[in-house]
Amino acid sequence: MYARSTTVMAHPESIDAGIAHIRDEVMPVLATMDGCVGLSMLIDRDSGRCIATSAWHSPEAMQASETRLRPVRERAAEVLGGRPQVDEWEIAVMHRDHCSSPGACVRATWMQIPADRAVRAIDIYRMALLPMIEEFDGFCSASLLVDRAGGYGVSSVTFDSRDALVRSRDQAEALRHTGAHETGVTVLEVGEFELALAHLRVPELV
Repeated sequence: MYARSTTVMAHPESIDAGIAHIRDEVMPVLATMDGCVGLSMLIDRDSGRCIATSAWHSPEAMQASETRLRPVRERAAEVLGGRPQVDEWEIAVMHRDHCSSPGACVRATWMQIPADRAVRAIDIYRMALLPMIEEFDGFCSASLLVDRAGGYGVSSVTFDSRDALVRSRDQAEALRHTGAHETGVTVLEVGEFELALAHLRVPELV
C-alpha cells in the first residue's frame, strides 16, 4: 500500500472552507479513481498546517492518478491559501484498534531514517513499539509511512480525543527516545493535529 500526502500552510481563516472543499470536491474525484483507498486530512489551526493524505493499492495506481489530480490539488491549495508540498510514501505499518469518531486527534512524528536501517526500523516499530503504543489511553490507530529512497518516515498515532492525546505526551516522549535509540533514526519534528477527515480504508499491515 502507498500514500501521497499534500501539505499546505493555510491561512487559518481558510481552514474550514478548505476542509469543506476537500470533502465535497476532492473526495468524490478520488472515489472514481482506480486503486484509491480513501483520504484523510489533518489540521493544526494554530500553525495553519493542513495535511491531506490519499492511499493507493500500488505505486502504479498512485502514479497514474497524478495527471488528473494535479489541478484538483492546486485548486484545493488555492482554497486553503497556501502552496502544496507533495510527498509519496510506502505504508509500512497500519494498525487500527477501532475506527475514529468526531473529535479524534493525531500525533505525527517525522523521522530521518538512514537507508541501511529502514528494514530494522520498520521491524522494531511493528514488533516492539506498536504494542506499547496500543497501551496508551484512548488509542485508536497507528501507522508508519516511509520514503526509503529519501530516508524519511512519519509515524501517526490517532487518539479518541484531544484529552487522550494530551495525557499521552509524557509516555510518547519517552517512547520516542527509546525508539530512536533502538532504531538509529533521528526524530525531526512532532506535531499534533485534529483529524478533520477520516476516510482511509487501508487494511491491517502489521
